[in-house]
Amino acid sequence: MAGRILTGDRPTGNLHLGHLVGSLLSRAQLQHKYDTFILIADVQALTTHFEHPEKIEKNMYNVTLDNLSVGIDPEVSTFFIQSMVPAIAELTIFYSMLVSVNTLRHNPTIKTEAANYGYDDLTYGFLGYPVSQSADITFCNANLVPVGEDQVPHMELTRKLVRRFNDVYNTDVLAEPETMLSDCPRLAGLDGNAKMGKSLNNAIFLCDPEETVKTKVFSAITDPQRISTKDKGHPEICSIYHYHQTFNKQESSKICESCKNAQIGCVDCKNTLFEKLNETLKPIREKRRYYEEHPDTVKEILLAGTKKANKIGNETVAKVKEAMHVKYF
Repeated sequence: MAGRILTGDRPTGNLHLGHLVGSLLSRAQLQHKYDTFILIADVQALTTHFEHPEKIEKNMYNVTLDNLSVGIDPEVSTFFIQSMVPAIAELTIFYSMLVSVNTLRHNPTIKTEAANYGYDDLTYGFLGYPVSQSADITFCNANLVPVGEDQVPHMELTRKLVRRFNDVYNTDVLAEPETMLSDCPRLAGLDGNAKMGKSLNNAIFLCDPEETVKTKVFSAITDPQRISTKDKGHPEICSIYHYHQTFNKQESSKICESCKNAQIGCVDCKNTLFEKLNETLKPIREKRRYYEEHPDTVKEILLAGTKKANKIGNETVAKVKEAMHVKYF
């Protein structure tokens, strides 16, 4: 193996096509090159869903199914539940001594997410979740962390925390992780929103049945300037065309020219996209169905992975405490 990867998802809802192209497909490929740890980040989910923790258990199960259905191999990758690894919580406490409140407040991702959720008065957990993420990464000394552009500030904080810890305690216990930026463009929402989101009602989920996908595709916003089929289109502002560029690359150039020259209508364009999406999702649905019919297998995958994560985490915490001289007996 080339090293260890830490990646994962917050269990706040089912995963969608944006997750598929943004992280899941590359995750499935990288697992055969790197020792891959997949975090089910239930504690992080509580930072925005603390009033409804009962939803997290169901979502945790569904997020695991989504990963398994796209080809994540539990014999190769390690699934684990964040709250069931005490080492992560311990490291979070230790790291919180090494970072200032002002540093967290000025984190651009924290600012953006707080604005999106309408938070004026931040909870301690929300403000400090980048510190918890640092613990997620370092409890298993991951060498590489695949992230989107918005997570780069968190990675820089992790790298600084590792350097500061090793410097303050004169040790090399913690490995400084590298950032792997996704080279996939962000998938727009069906409503034309720049981002497809779980809570924005503009997503096609990996678990959506065929008819639901068809309904969503045909209700998607297209070129608002194109009133009739005879009008020449502007594919560059059409969300459906952007999906063609991702899921129908071979035909996308032809579709672009046909749209610009009014040789294809929106209905035909959407129907072609639906067929391509269905081709993509069909094997995913089939694999998901297998795991849905074997819930005990999914439970065993999570328990076995969490047990492995705990063994590694306990070893890391022991070394950290020894470096800090807080291992008293």
